[in-house]
Amino acid sequence: MSNPNMTNREVCDLIFVDYSTKKPFLNLDFANVSTTELTGESVFAYGGKGHPKRVQFSGERGGTITIETQIQTVKLWQLITGGEISKSAKFVTRTEAVVDDAGTSVTLADTPVAGSVVVYAYGDDCGTELACTVAGKEVTLTTALSAKEKVIVYYMKEVSTGVQRINVKSTSFPKNFIVYGDTIMKTEDDEILPYKLTAYKVAPQSNMSLSFSNTGDPGSITITCDLMADGDDNILDMVLIEE
Repeated sequence: MSNPNMTNREVCDLIFVDYSTKKPFLNLDFANVSTTELTGESVFAYGGKGHPKRVQFSGERGGTITIETQIQTVKLWQLITGGEISKSAKFVTRTEAVVDDAGTSVTLADTPVAGSVVVYAYGDDCGTELACTVAGKEVTLTTALSAKEKVIVYYMKEVSTGVQRINVKSTSFPKNFIVYGDTIMKTEDDEILPYKLTAYKVAPQSNMSLSFSNTGDPGSITITCDLMADGDDNILDMVLIEE
């Protein structure tokens, strides 16, 4: 069928390929919405009574690819932020513990980062700090409490196993990518036709909002990529395959 009437009700799966190395970077096959928008600027020469438009000029061709997804990966965060992935991380943790029979000692589950331990009485969280010394996982209070009394301990924990940390600096910027997409179109004659797109050079915008909530739908993020021209002035291919 030539030039069929068709419509779409399916998302595009997208493969992001590093523009510089031409190596696949991310297989984004978990989006809920993918939108391609082409933009351009029109300016006009005017002349005559009534100031009518006489000649039209087109330029500033571009556009965006926008992806909405409830599924997230660390590689997706890296694509948006341009941050580097590392295998270790430090973060503050809080634990409630019970002092020993002497009222002076607490054993932590982890070896804290040096100088990071802060202890509070159980009923005075983030209030008056209790003086202590630390040796390995052992925390010793300078002033004894009652036996088996509870305390709250804050300390910095360092993890280097099973960690993926994205480090975003003020100098971090996303890479450029080539994007290959595929979905399907459905015709009035009930045919299913493959549809392919190629965006020759895209730049992810460095905007990301991560929401965490215990009500409503699962959190989602939106990724917007600017369409640019490559070295041969290509911006976008839209391909329908009539099988």
